[in-house]
Amino acid sequence: MAPPRLALVPGEPAGVGPELCVRLAQQRRDYSLTAFADRATLLAAADVLDLPLRLVDARDGGAAAGELALIEIPNAVPSRFGQPDPHNARAVVDALHRGATGCLRGDFDGIVTGPVHKAVVNQGGIAYSGTTELLAAQAGRDVVMMLATPTLRVALATTHLPLRAVADAIGIESLSRTLRILHAALRTDFGIADPVIAVLGLNPHAGEAGHLGREEIEVIEPVIRALRADGLELIGPLPADTAFLPARLREFDAVLAMYHDQGLPVLKYSGFEQAVNLTLGLPYPRVAVDHGTALDLAGTGRADPSSLVAAAETCARIARTRATA
Repeated sequence: MAPPRLALVPGEPAGVGPELCVRLAQQRRDYSLTAFADRATLLAAADVLDLPLRLVDARDGGAAAGELALIEIPNAVPSRFGQPDPHNARAVVDALHRGATGCLRGDFDGIVTGPVHKAVVNQGGIAYSGTTELLAAQAGRDVVMMLATPTLRVALATTHLPLRAVADAIGIESLSRTLRILHAALRTDFGIADPVIAVLGLNPHAGEAGHLGREEIEVIEPVIRALRADGLELIGPLPADTAFLPARLREFDAVLAMYHDQGLPVLKYSGFEQAVNLTLGLPYPRVAVDHGTALDLAGTGRADPSSLVAAAETCARIARTRATA
């Protein structure tokens, strides 16, 4: 089997993304990397880290340690560490679009993305709610966000919503779609033939039989019953405060949380350095770091590359699993 070909997008050029990409490039790897980025920014990051970096034409590969293939997406203005410039927002978004376009064309087997500064992109005049949403719109697919560590997978029924909007966003159709996407991804991307998914309740104590809210009775339980009839193995709705106990987690392959802060604090506590962010439902694997741009660390050489390394390794592993399915 040929080594997976991965597109690599550093994200915000003034953040830690370029440094993390340089550190990733030093790794011996069994997949190739092609960066969609500004050449000068990557070389400046290599200088800060005092690490070798050879940028080669994308047609020449990019699998050797200390080497990155490059498709240049030049910044509009020179980037300065820790000082994001909205003028470079277009380059950030173009890099994501072009890397993903390469995946859709079959030029790459997956995409790995660094952190993007949402506010700066919007300040640059580009409506941007997140890379997950951008890639879903480009591919025309319904997607699900899932974060994972080596020991825990947590998918989200809703993502970046105000808490007061969460209950209204969880409906029978959307929850069914989310669980089907999650189930399919566990099979195709992780090779789990019969995945077991824990479904959390929305309310404390999973609604306490309707005394603490009726979303479990009116939405979550009917969805679980219907999908069980279609062969999905679902457990729940479970109270979130006990679902993450180690003895319980051994029963599940993934947990579906109803909202962002219901599931992700536990996951990040369990292994933040190794956590990655996956977009399930795309026609190609997309894996991202699970942290922000860390502008205060940019240019210091102290940013930990563990999440980006884990993201690349996860993306390559999923690409291999899909290729052999």
